[in-house]
Amino acid sequence: MSHDIAPSRVIRSSRVLIDGEFRPAAVVVEGGRIAAIEAVDARLDIADDITLGDEQVLIPGIVDSHVHVNEPGRTEWEGFTTATRAAARGGVTTIVDMPLNSIPPTTTVEALDLKRAAAAPQSVVDVGFWGGAIPSSLGALEPLHDAGVFGFKCFLSPSGVDEFPHLSTEQLHAAMAEIAAFDGLLIVHAEDPATLDASPAPEGTSYGAFVRSRPEASEQSAIGHVIDAVRATGGRAHILHLSSAAALEQIKAAKAEGLRITVETCPHYLSFDEESIPDGATQYKCCPPIRDAHNQELLWEALVDGTIDIVASDHSPSTAALKFAGDGDFDLAWGGISGLELSFRAVWTGAARRGIALPQVLQWMSTGTADLVGLSSKGRIAVGADADLVAFDPDATFTVDATALAHKNPVSAFDGSELRGRVAATWVAGRLVDEDAQPARLLRRG
Repeated sequence: MSHDIAPSRVIRSSRVLIDGEFRPAAVVVEGGRIAAIEAVDARLDIADDITLGDEQVLIPGIVDSHVHVNEPGRTEWEGFTTATRAAARGGVTTIVDMPLNSIPPTTTVEALDLKRAAAAPQSVVDVGFWGGAIPSSLGALEPLHDAGVFGFKCFLSPSGVDEFPHLSTEQLHAAMAEIAAFDGLLIVHAEDPATLDASPAPEGTSYGAFVRSRPEASEQSAIGHVIDAVRATGGRAHILHLSSAAALEQIKAAKAEGLRITVETCPHYLSFDEESIPDGATQYKCCPPIRDAHNQELLWEALVDGTIDIVASDHSPSTAALKFAGDGDFDLAWGGISGLELSFRAVWTGAARRGIALPQVLQWMSTGTADLVGLSSKGRIAVGADADLVAFDPDATFTVDATALAHKNPVSAFDGSELRGRVAATWVAGRLVDEDAQPARLLRRG
């Protein structure tokens, strides 16, 4: 982890996102933070003076609060070097790493120390960590909280890896009560195992059969259990990767009741639909699954009306051998979408198509995600904020080539997609991220 002081510089643009609106400005960076915001043509005695092209805007870096880096333990799937370089290429300046699928999972302070030791010399964007709530860690979560994790992830159905077992409904309530006692945050993979067990099994290469094996009712039931636990304890919970619009009404009701519940969805749910996914295309497999086009539009509407709070990538990579195991059999292939480098631009592409402005997308993917994890110095261009900045051309278009992505394995559901937006430069704490970038910072809650 570098302790060098970032150089002073000024970045000028005719369009800088400040307080939710674009306006001309000169952003002065000193010591890794935004020291001043001046008129775009202000005379400043700073040698490193950059003026962006007319096609570019200056925006705060994306804060991706849902990333599986998998190091240590499954580094052949992904690691901090490849993940953080992919992040920077996609305009992401902060990631918060999930406690699985690394070995050991981040369920103890000792495991967190191993994560930090792995991340520190490799990461070129800022990195924070979630802890894990599994049956064996209940009753011992506060030390991890005190060590600086941003909250605790749990599954309500099998996670797919043996070292991270799911919580029963009773254990969910116990975890929620324990975390509420120190006002922490529980983040939940919400699918109900009883509903999944009662559903038809996947049928080989049929994508429709895979979706039917993980029905919307499984999300509705599990989210109901989370709402009950929040109501009983007064705690805070965040629903991860919502795919089902059928759960929106109960979420609206819980929020109207004043319960402390937030919700995210993911770029793949906003970009793809069941009708367009061919049988055997296991690069699209994720849990919960990508559902139909009508459901997708309802997710977009829920983002606009505030029922869904944020968008995060759920970057969940694996090797190509695992992703395509079984030659297109959805029951055998690993579930997860590799999208970290593309997530912001995928959402911007869908938003622009629907007439949704870029500042709204940044509210969902930068300001909102930063606020979720309590990083008030990120996700905004303001005096005193971290100088995590992106020069972005919102109108450029490109075709995704999975083999050209910085992710470790050249597998992505977005391969071949036409997306909008080009990241021209990414600065983390005032430092330009390039091939010779210095290591960035490890973050702690608070």
